[in-house]
Amino acid sequence: MDRSFLFLLASARQGGNSELLARAAAEQLPAATERRWLDLTRLPLPDFVDTRHAETPWPKQENEETLRQATLAATDIVIVSPLYWYSVSSYAKRYPDYWSKWLSTPDPGFKAAMAGRTLWGVTAMAHREENVARPLELTLHHSAAYLGMNFGGVLLGNGTEPGQVLDDERAVVRAKTFFAREARPALYPDYPEGD
Repeated sequence: MDRSFLFLLASARQGGNSELLARAAAEQLPAATERRWLDLTRLPLPDFVDTRHAETPWPKQENEETLRQATLAATDIVIVSPLYWYSVSSYAKRYPDYWSKWLSTPDPGFKAAMAGRTLWGVTAMAHREENVARPLELTLHHSAAYLGMNFGGVLLGNGTEPGQVLDDERAVVRAKTFFAREARPALYPDYPEGD
């Protein structure tokens, strides 16, 4: 199957550092690889309301079907979000919240359809210590694991001022081979049993 990448931009700043880093990585993909870029700030979703067990389902929201169809059409989904308070932005967080709805409506085959696809992350952050992005990485990893997806990892870069991430030599070097990495099945780690 030919790869098809869906890049979901989720920054409050247009053309921000996370997007610049994602575009640098996307430039390395083979020319024939399909790339679709959607900006979650321009396709906003309201806060998710869970009505799975309610008598009346929550109505379809504007932009929801566009995002669902784009998700199902992609083999590789890339969440492009700055590190906001040690996790993804609110724009990025709303997107997988809607997966909860898509698991049951309009087509209960969403989970099976997502299995085997790959979830990636690209983020810019103010910290130089990369371990502070671990909560963001775990959010994406565990979301992928729940749906039986592969996880390609998170490309991290440092930058707060506009364009500053391109001065992060280590991030720019990683971007050159990021999407060539082998994605592995996302599996929940073995946590010790509680007492």
